[in-house]
Parts: sequence; C-alpha cells; structure tokens
Amino acid sequence: MAPSNEGLTNGSSPNHTITVTLSQLAQMIDHSLLHPTMTDDDILSGLKIAKQYGVATACVKPYLIPLAKKELEDTGVRICPVIGFPHGNSTTEVKVSEAEAAAKAGGQEIDMVINIGKALGNEWEYVTEEIRQINEVVVRHGAILKVIFENDYLEEKHIIRLCQICSDLDVAFIKTSTGYGFVKQPNGLYTYKGATVPHLKLMRKHSKPSVQIKAAGGVRSLDDLLHVMSLGVTRIGATATVTILEDAKKRGITEQPTTVQFVPINGSEGGGY
Repeated sequence: MAPSNEGLTNGSSPNHTITVTLSQLAQMIDHSLLHPTMTDDDILSGLKIAKQYGVATACVKPYLIPLAKKELEDTGVRICPVIGFPHGNSTTEVKVSEAEAAAKAGGQEIDMVINIGKALGNEWEYVTEEIRQINEVVVRHGAILKVIFENDYLEEKHIIRLCQICSDLDVAFIKTSTGYGFVKQPNGLYTYKGATVPHLKLMRKHSKPSVQIKAAGGVRSLDDLLHVMSLGVTRIGATATVTILEDAKKRGITEQPTTVQFVPINGSEGGGY
C-alpha cells in the first residue's frame, strides 16, 4: 500500500500528515548490520531484530551471506549484501565478480557503491558501463540492484547525471549514501550528512518513476522516516529499527491505515548511521 500524502505539493505538506500501516513502515527498512567492528554475535543479534520486526532486508557484508541465509530462512526478510563497500574503489571486474558471487550465495538485493572519483571527474562512460555490467549480472541471477551515489562527495550536477544514468539502465533503486562517507573539513575533522531533504527531492525529480529511492544516513527516528516517505522515498537504511518501530506502536500506528502527523527533518540536516 502506497502512503497517502493528503495535501502534499512538491514534497511538502502544510499539515505534515501521512497515512501508513505498521507493516508498511517495517517494509521500508533495510536493517543495517555493516559497521566494521561487528562480531558474529552482533550480527546474530541484528538478524534477530530483523526477524522480529519483519523488515524488508538485513543489510550485511558479503562474508555474512551464509549466516544470514541460515538465520532468515522462511522469515520473509530478504538478504541485502553490499559490494565495493564503502568506497567503491575496486575495479569494475572485481565489483562485477563480487556482485555475481553475492547473488549466487543468496543475496536478493545488492547495494553497490559507484566509482566516486570517476563521477567527480565526469568520466560518465566509465561510470555508466560499470553500473550496467553490475546491474546485468545481478538481474541475471534473480536479484535487484541499488546504486549508492555517496552524495556527500558530489555536487548537484553529479547527482542529476547519476539519476539519469540509472534511469536509462533501469536499476531498481538509487541510494543516497553508504553511511560511512565522511568528508574531511579544513580543521582536519570529518563530518557526514548522509540523506538530506534537498538531495532526496533532487533524486526523485530527476529519476523516472520506476526507479525507487533509498535514503541512508541520518534517518534515525519515526518522524524522519515519515518525512522521507512523504518525499517519495520507498526504502531507508537504518540501525535505529527498534526505536523507529516501537515509536510507531506508541503513536498508535497499527495494521490498519493510520493517519499520523510528523515533525519534518530540519533543512539539510542529516548524519551517519
């Protein structure tokens, strides 16, 4: 069921309301289990959460596919491995091989990171061909592809071009961020915004309707989730799954369509997972 956004005009609502169900919210979430310090025990705990709340996918590192496949069997929670993660710097051949191996091993949704340097260098033929090859091999093995842009590193013109490329290639999803794309500031510290409202609006505007949008990084509350849904986002990457869905229950969202108000995300704020 698509969310009802009564009164929405160009991605905003004067009343900030949306109509959803609890299952619909759960199916918006890729439960992220990607932090490099996570042990197998941490992963098992995370997979238990994914099963308990009936999320769309558990997002895992490729070596964890067999464990996830065993734990999620017959649950309806799909397995979403990441490739070229988080910096996208492997060769095209390696990324294609990694994607194919992930799909063969049981990955049903594959999240890949583009070659960011090539995009910044306007080497669009390289970027297009890499995405094309990975998408073809993933689809051939019965999976779908999500293409991660890592918007923090990009200008609007790059994001728009990537949206056009992914639309031409008929990829299933485009995604804002890895959650780990920290940008070095003049003072030497690293900061990260992740999914921002302006970028989400830009991605929706410049992608054809069949290409879905995944917001990752900074969507950490129920209000955040409801807001990005109102912008046309159909999936988020999150570690705050329990917080989001328990808050939904507290606010009276059930399996019946429920109209709720939300507090919009403040401007361009965002942040890592």
